Amino acid sequence: MSAPPRIAPLTPEELCARLAASGIAFHRTDHPAVFTVAETAPHRAAMTGLQTKNLFLKDKKGRLFLVSARSDARIDLKRLHETIGASGRLSFGSAELLLEKLGVTPGSVTAFAVINDRERAVTMVLDAALTTGEEVNFHPLVNTATLRLARDDLIAFLRATGHEPLIVDLPVPPDGQNG
Repeated sequence: MSAPPRIAPLTPEELCARLAASGIAFHRTDHPAVFTVAETAPHRAAMTGLQTKNLFLKDKKGRLFLVSARSDARIDLKRLHETIGASGRLSFGSAELLLEKLGVTPGSVTAFAVINDRERAVTMVLDAALTTGEEVNFHPLVNTATLRLARDDLIAFLRATGHEPLIVDLPVPPDGQNG
């Protein structure tokens, strides 16, 4: 018996069409490719709302997690497993696993990628700071654009994909400290 054919991941245009069809308003800002939070700095002046960082992680038992946090949150990978109920310390998932499970490449990791996790193999972890009311910014499956949307719409989107977010507090260090 052969495995069913793999469904191709959505394109950024298909994601935007799905958001619009769901009544989710967003603002798109196109920019040069960025691979790290630091590389977004020159483009932030044109964007309002909270900037984010996103980590694709796995635990010792192979459970997968997508962690979305404020860009200035301090994520302690040595302790995060305690907060999210993972088995042992967390490590980064490989680029191959990221592409297989979420349909994106390194540098393009985003909360929107759960739309490609049709098997619901990935636990969505959302920083509580992203649920405070401010608009939030995420890449639309590629790192050459950013979508800004209301936090309620983000949560509705996650739930519509079958990914009830695990909301946790991730600390933001005081000004002047590395995060």
